[in-house]
Amino acid sequence: MSDAQASETAEKPKTDAYYCEVPSQPCAIVMFGASGDLAQRKLLPALYDLAFHACLAPRFRLVGFSRTKMDDAEFRRKSAEALSKAKAPEANDNRRGEFLEHLQYFTGDYDDPEAFRRLAERLNALDNEAQLGGNRLFYLATPPEIYLKIIEQLGKAGLARPKSDKSWTRVIIEKPFGRDQDSARALNEKLLSVFDESQVYRIDHYLGKETVQNLLVFRFGNGIFEPLWNRNYIDHVQITAAESLGVERRAAFYESAGAMRDMIQSHVLQLTSLVAMESPATFDATSVRNEKIKVLQSIRPFTADAIWKYVVRGQYSAGQEDGKPVVGYRQEPGVKPDSPTETFVAMKLLVDNWRWSGVPFYLRTGKRLKKGISEIVIRFKPAPHKVFRGESTELNSIVLNIQPDEGISLSFGAKAPGGQMHISPVTMDFQYRATFGGVSREAYSTLINDCIRGDATLFDRADSVEAAWALVDPILKAWQGASAPPFPNYPAGSEGPRAADDLAVSEGRHWRPL
Repeated sequence: MSDAQASETAEKPKTDAYYCEVPSQPCAIVMFGASGDLAQRKLLPALYDLAFHACLAPRFRLVGFSRTKMDDAEFRRKSAEALSKAKAPEANDNRRGEFLEHLQYFTGDYDDPEAFRRLAERLNALDNEAQLGGNRLFYLATPPEIYLKIIEQLGKAGLARPKSDKSWTRVIIEKPFGRDQDSARALNEKLLSVFDESQVYRIDHYLGKETVQNLLVFRFGNGIFEPLWNRNYIDHVQITAAESLGVERRAAFYESAGAMRDMIQSHVLQLTSLVAMESPATFDATSVRNEKIKVLQSIRPFTADAIWKYVVRGQYSAGQEDGKPVVGYRQEPGVKPDSPTETFVAMKLLVDNWRWSGVPFYLRTGKRLKKGISEIVIRFKPAPHKVFRGESTELNSIVLNIQPDEGISLSFGAKAPGGQMHISPVTMDFQYRATFGGVSREAYSTLINDCIRGDATLFDRADSVEAAWALVDPILKAWQGASAPPFPNYPAGSEGPRAADDLAVSEGRHWRPL
């Protein structure tokens, strides 16, 4: 380790959780929308988590930028409250205070050139004061309609380019990245007129989860699975992202988005591309993302007839969650009483390439479902010859549990005890917490750390974003031009509308129960 690296290495916490051998480079982090829900609930705890585990350089600075008026002291007080609510780790009485001392606040309008000029002055002062080396990360945690304003002002203020050939400047943009292909393309064009693609990190927090990352290791780091990962052995794939919660405080956003834009276009198609991609030549951002885009481009486009046959939408009515009554979507605060917005989507995809020809991918996502769970299910074809006649044998399967309990399980048939040849399904389970102990890193912590280190492997690229929109755009347009099915069509606390079950049952398959 060099002298510079040694000087930046913080004392490692006495904990069994993760830490970083070498912390990232010093940098200034500018968080636009710092007074908002995302920043307070997710981003500040993620940054504190990185600092606690010595993954942030001790000389970092965080500048919160928002239109809400407050001073540094008030911002630090609100941030302390956010860390307490998030149950952020405590090492001693001083550690959290040390983190908060690195926080500053800046009040300004997102379309005010003078505010960005003053921000540039503040960052230059911080470079000199804390020896940050001119490294800067801009995090756009604002509503999507503000992205273009911020990007334009960063360019005009000269903040989009690295300060020197030894420094870096990067920008993280939250989803949704556009609301259709045209708006996504326009946003990309504006973004890439100000920044280089290598500076842009389009974040999808699902890709920071341990099991999602482990999918790549599971497939490409083990010789026993990859030979089976194709049309010859796999019957079908199910990808589920189910939530037991309703829209909570996001009604204004959800009314303009719906489940297709909020989940399918981003999270669920990202998981699909990771399941179906070919092995990258090397494990780096370019190779991995090149293979992911090939999957999206290989998914069979939806014809007008296929949309109504293979895509199901739903909306929840009143029901129960954990035995307690809950209202329907149209009764949620901020939702129109006759809203046609879908809170559930199920669909069947076909990937038209050599590996996956004829293998259906069933995707579903929804709110107010029976259980909150995200998982990938790989169902294998039955044995080619039924030796054990009269015995019912379920399809072998691999289940990758993404949340809430991260892990992997393998299901197969085994002889039950006794004198007769009876077959019973058994499961071999691997759980992260039981195997590795401690607490796994939060998804946002992982992805922010990757960005600061300059690793874009788990982030989306412009062409991938546009390819995902190209797939779902025809569905959204068809829905817009036709009346919605009778809504609501599934009660809260159920597994979704009956039509979603029919989607798989009609082909002799069934969803894994929630």
